[in-house]
Parts: sequence; C-alpha cells; structure tokens
Amino acid sequence: MTQETQRTTLPIVEMAKENDEFRQVIWTGKQAQLVMMAIPEGGEIGGEVHEGHDQLLYFVEGQGEATIGEVKADVQAGDVSIVPSGTFHNFRNTGSSMLKLFTTYSPPEHEPGTEHVTKSEADAE
Repeated sequence: MTQETQRTTLPIVEMAKENDEFRQVIWTGKQAQLVMMAIPEGGEIGGEVHEGHDQLLYFVEGQGEATIGEVKADVQAGDVSIVPSGTFHNFRNTGSSMLKLFTTYSPPEHEPGTEHVTKSEADAE
C-alpha cells in the first residue's frame, strides 16, 4: 500500500503482520510518519540516534530485545517502545520467527514512499 491511496483509516496491525520488508513507509505527513518493519530471526534494526525525532514502536508479532539508552527490555506483541529524540536505541529479534512492528516518527524520518526489502539495502542507501 502506498501513500497515494490517501486512506485515513488502515488495518495497520494486519498490514504489519503481512509485511516481510525491512522498512516500508506507509504514510508521511508534515509532523508525523507511519512505517512498517520486519526484522528477520537473529537480525536487528541497528544502533542509532535520531536527533529531533521522537519514535514510538508498536510490536505486533515475534519476540525481541529493546535497548533504549542504558535500558534493555524484552519486547513482544502488544508492547510499545518509546524512544525520545537524541536517545541511542536498537531492537534485536531474539525469537524464532520475524519480529514485526509498525513505528511512528515525529517529525518524519524517511523520504515518503521509502521501501527497503532488507537491512543491507537500507544500510546501502
């Protein structure tokens, strides 16, 4: 689904469960952005810091470990991780299936329409 559909209500949990791409930007506004992610078994998002961007991550399937600042916590379906602007964070898949989630950035972090099938594709860009 692309932003061109201009839908304002989405079945995002089902969409995230069906997603197998590392990153897919679903919608971008002036102040926020909605992105789906799928992290393969043993994979990770990769440690990073977003200056000027708050991020919320909503987990819908799988198991993982969240590192936010100095705090590590297990995550699973139904959990939300909060990453304030300027805070180091990483998310690792510790389960035996894909770790699937959707995330919001405020303000937007990625170009509208961005799609990365794999993490190595995202890193190359």
